[in-house]
Amino acid sequence: MNGYEKRTQDKKNQVLEATLDLMSNYTGIENLTMDEIAKNAKVGKTSIFKYFGSKENLIHEVFKYFLDKIGKTAREIMSENKPFEETLIAMTQNKIHHLEKTNKQFYLDLMDFVTTKGDDGLSLMMQQYIKESYNILLDLFHRGRKEGKVDLKYSDEFLLTYFQALVEGISSPHVYARILPYTAQWTEVFIKGIAPSK
Repeated sequence: MNGYEKRTQDKKNQVLEATLDLMSNYTGIENLTMDEIAKNAKVGKTSIFKYFGSKENLIHEVFKYFLDKIGKTAREIMSENKPFEETLIAMTQNKIHHLEKTNKQFYLDLMDFVTTKGDDGLSLMMQQYIKESYNILLDLFHRGRKEGKVDLKYSDEFLLTYFQALVEGISSPHVYARILPYTAQWTEVFIKGIAPSK
């Protein structure tokens, strides 16, 4: 990437971060204006249109950027090759951290954008994100089996479904704020639940 491309990408990221910040603290994307985004990003409105084409495309890119950030942090956590329990705690904290930084409306807007707008690109992106998340979790569960922390009687499918059910439960706004201080305990209960019998 040459200097011009790097500056362009930095500006794009600046716009994405500013828009994500507004959307995370806002009451809905339909009320969000390009003027507010430009002001928050400290760039001209024409630059935003040059980079993203339209508000809808920008919103699409913000959702992609948000999911990419979660995925990137998860990959970094996995690459540290820490023991199963430490890795699972860090992964859980990562999810809660990202949930904590956004409001309920952000998730409603994200889901609405995926389903109502019929945006195949975003749907494909969500499928890709889910697939990558599952692959990371499978790697983690396989690590847990090797360490003797995950009972061999539990199939990959069961473990993924079980973990997904737990995460979706704590993703509820009235739950995740209360569970944040108990991340270690929540993870300990989860680990004990899938650990081999003594």
